[in-house]
Amino acid sequence: MGIVPEISNVYDDLSAWDNLMFTGELYQVEKSERKRRAKELLETFGLYDRRNDKAKDFSKGMKRRLTIAMGLINNPHLLFLDEPTSGLDVQSVLIIKNVVRQLNKTGVTIFLTTHDIEEANVTCDRVAIIHKGKIAAIDTPERLKKTIQSVQSIEVAFDKASQNIMKELESILTVSEVRKEGDKFRLYTNDPATALTGIWEYAKTNNLKPITINTLGPSLEDVFVKITGLDVKAERRNFHV
Repeated sequence: MGIVPEISNVYDDLSAWDNLMFTGELYQVEKSERKRRAKELLETFGLYDRRNDKAKDFSKGMKRRLTIAMGLINNPHLLFLDEPTSGLDVQSVLIIKNVVRQLNKTGVTIFLTTHDIEEANVTCDRVAIIHKGKIAAIDTPERLKKTIQSVQSIEVAFDKASQNIMKELESILTVSEVRKEGDKFRLYTNDPATALTGIWEYAKTNNLKPITINTLGPSLEDVFVKITGLDVKAERRNFHV
């Protein structure tokens, strides 16, 4: 078993190499195997060139990678990861996600805790949604999405936008809700065909050019909102800058 807590628990005054040697000894890994695994893991996580540097000089992302390497020193068959990529730089996130996928391919069972719903959607074979301390639903991501197949949406981005674009998009026929997602808008509707017609008419009337437009089925986030009963509109109303 390997356990990687949310807070990186490396020993700052030890080098990356010594952190792995110490952890391997705690797991009673033979010395020769510890050395072999340490070299392999440090290379995998892009830390081998820094193996003799003290961990206190590492960035948050590097410490996170070292923590996961420590959790893998005993070559576990079962790995617990608690928020492995939260708040990390892009390079660290990509390395960690790639390692997780490779471990899973080799037969390692991984329990991943995350608040990033999209991370769960693209990484996990099965997802459990926990609400108020209890499992509210558990299944594959796609099967969970099918439980609310009626939730349809359209994602659109325009070349420019007015200050009142949210209200204007909400007034389109059959659109029940509009969310701003980066430079895109997501329009929820039970009739995508009618909503699409309305979007094109809105764009033409306001001299706008759609840059991208996609029709989407329900997302895992939609499932979470539905199952937990979260009132997203109310949350937005209660938010003050």
